Amino acid sequence: MSQQPAAPERPARYDRTFGGLIAAMIATVLFVVGFVAFRGLTRDNPQAEITPVDYLQSVVDLQRAGTQVVYPPQLPAGWVATSVDFERGNPPQWGLGVLTDDPGGREFVGLALAQRDVDDMLADYVDQDPDEGADASPSNQLGASTWQTWSDAGGDHAFSTVLDSGPLAGQTVLVYGSAPVSDLETFLGLLTTAPAAGNP
Repeated sequence: MSQQPAAPERPARYDRTFGGLIAAMIATVLFVVGFVAFRGLTRDNPQAEITPVDYLQSVVDLQRAGTQVVYPPQLPAGWVATSVDFERGNPPQWGLGVLTDDPGGREFVGLALAQRDVDDMLADYVDQDPDEGADASPSNQLGASTWQTWSDAGGDHAFSTVLDSGPLAGQTVLVYGSAPVSDLETFLGLLTTAPAAGNP
């Protein structure tokens, strides 16, 4: 019994189909990338959401508990307090973080109060090896006539002093941040140890 010859195979179209699929994918990816780039160039960049903190309530609570801190009774218009730091101890450590409202964008101003060596505080908050500038005498309500000035290669600046009188004598006050020196001086000039509003 003779066998029937096998039907000739149809030529495979796999290569051409696969190549077309790759080309379509590349075109799609290029379109998506172009669209994303276009949206990025034409839309306004949203500002990062800022969550303010009620630092004055923290000051009131601390003062009622018999703990003295330095703080600004109010902030300049547009400035926002974004963080409060408190570490128990004898004496405790206290800190505050604020964002300014400068025309060129928000900048950071920080406050740290602790009975620590200023070099250690600078290493924590400014730079491991900041440059020491000339002494300054910015206007302030803390009774500190001389402040050391500091800066680093990244553009941060700082003022530091050791309080020599009052309930916080011996503690170091550090005002630092990326904000312009004039903003740091403004913030420094607001600092007080007076009873906060709402605290008899």
